[in-house]
Amino acid sequence: MENTYYEYGTAAERWDRARLFFDAKEYVTAARILGGLVDEVPEQVAPRLLLARAYYHSARLAKAEAELRAVVERDPVERYARLMLGRTLERQGRSAEAAPHLRMAAAMSGELPGG
Repeated sequence: MENTYYEYGTAAERWDRARLFFDAKEYVTAARILGGLVDEVPEQVAPRLLLARAYYHSARLAKAEAELRAVVERDPVERYARLMLGRTLERQGRSAEAAPHLRMAAAMSGELPGG
């Protein structure tokens, strides 16, 4: 794939650019930028989590799931990643698999189990 100006600049500039595209609901472009950042700094949670959100919002659910699983593997108590993973699995019709992640996210946020 040919590089465009989206991939140029420092990591901080690309992070800002990706967030601008995400906020503008240009999820495919945001994901393109974020994919490069995640490749450069795979240990950082924020770019990977935003990449997962971009994939989720652009209906690339398998990719969102993969990124969210990577976040949860690196940071098992990342509540928002657990919540998103549960929702991503639900959206794929995998409610039983989603349930433990949703319960864990609820417990981490202090929500009591429903009656």
